[in-house]
Amino acid sequence: MRPSNLLTLTAFALLFSFAGNANPVVYKANKALAKDKHIVFIASDHEYRGEETLPALARILTRRHGFDCTVLFGLDENGEIKAGESNIPGLEALETADAMVMFTRFQVLPDEQMKHIDAYLNRGGPVMGLRTSTHGFKYGDTVSAYSKYDFRSKDEGYESGFGHQVLGQTWVGHYGKNHVQSTRITIVPEKAEHPILRGVRDIHVQAGGYNAEPQNDWDILTMAQPLNGMEADAEPDATKPPMASEWTREYAGANGEKGRVFTSLYGASEDLLNPGYRRMVVNATYWILDMESEIKADAPINFVGKYEPNTFSGKGYARGIKPEQYNGFKSPIPANHNTDDPEKK
Repeated sequence: MRPSNLLTLTAFALLFSFAGNANPVVYKANKALAKDKHIVFIASDHEYRGEETLPALARILTRRHGFDCTVLFGLDENGEIKAGESNIPGLEALETADAMVMFTRFQVLPDEQMKHIDAYLNRGGPVMGLRTSTHGFKYGDTVSAYSKYDFRSKDEGYESGFGHQVLGQTWVGHYGKNHVQSTRITIVPEKAEHPILRGVRDIHVQAGGYNAEPQNDWDILTMAQPLNGMEADAEPDATKPPMASEWTREYAGANGEKGRVFTSLYGASEDLLNPGYRRMVVNATYWILDMESEIKADAPINFVGKYEPNTFSGKGYARGIKPEQYNGFKSPIPANHNTDDPEKK
């Protein structure tokens, strides 16, 4: 191990140790609805406001659908949510998780935290991965017992890391220009009766297109068409034919147990405003839990509490928010709109 890397990891662990109790946010289902299923949400990406998408989704799944949900965030040294921060205390919640929902990007988690994700995947737990989770980990030269999860991993048997091995794809680039081109998502005709697509229609998201390189084991449900504009009725970009956007697959844990996976190349904060997209990810939660028989086309998907997401951008996250501000179901998400980047002042 390089001395510099050892020093960096040691200092990192000490720096954040006192903030370890600042996570998580726990939403408990009403007894009348309770499904006795526990879902853990992990939010720490740098750009697409996963720290807003995931607590909003967790509230819907708890209050409207009866799932117990734990939401974990990347935290800074003050215990405040910092988008993309590689410090996610509370990951031991995965020990009792029935499903894991990830919205991460380029995480370099300390081994003491990463061991919980590793253990969950080793047992083949169900996974949902949104947007940047295809490149959710980036260890680079950092020495770690879990460096195989790096999106560029060359480890034999775990090439291209978590993205490829679990979600089905690592990072392969943009297919549309953010904030200039939105994306229309349409259902693959042959998949119209798939349980995840039950009641789903008119999906239009604000995030620009992502490239996809379909693999033989993907069950492709939807296709994404970049638009020349940000409105749902904008003209399609004739230079960019539709590309796969959501799919399912299975992966195998270390014990051979198979886990269901739903991958979406979208899911930014504003994407969740679209009812079609929101219903699809709610349905997908049931599906990864092997509960597709309970998916209803008209099940409630309305937000719980005020949801007024920030427009996604690099470093454009709301400052000064602690996880506990999202306790309960009444506080707004985000808790504030203080997105001024101090580095630009």
